[in-house]
Amino acid sequence: QVQLVESGGGLVQAGGSLRLSCTASGRSFSSYYVGWFRKMPEKEREFVAAIGSSAGTLDYSDSVKGRFTISRDNTKNTVYLQMNSLKPEDTAVYYCGATSIWGLRRAEAFEYWGPGNQVTVSS
Repeated sequence: QVQLVESGGGLVQAGGSLRLSCTASGRSFSSYYVGWFRKMPEKEREFVAAIGSSAGTLDYSDSVKGRFTISRDNTKNTVYLQMNSLKPEDTAVYYCGATSIWGLRRAEAFEYWGPGNQVTVSS
């Protein structure tokens, strides 16, 4: 069992930056494929970025590529999402998820989830 908790969200002006953290407890986290997703009101949860266990595998959605960077520190059981050049359309609840299945973007493939963290970007 893996427990995940997101932190680092908040309110920021357009063009600003935030760094989200996803910290895990429980079973070995370093072997899991970890993804960030976001959910906007009245929309489905959408894929943002994901990272493999050794950080050699990275995946980004087209909407955030070049602005967001995913990374991990396995010594701290933490995955980060550095978000730069934020836009109002990035406003959402951000979730991290973990799965033993690599390479997928479908939320259904992720076994463990954090409770979510609000990010609000003002114009």
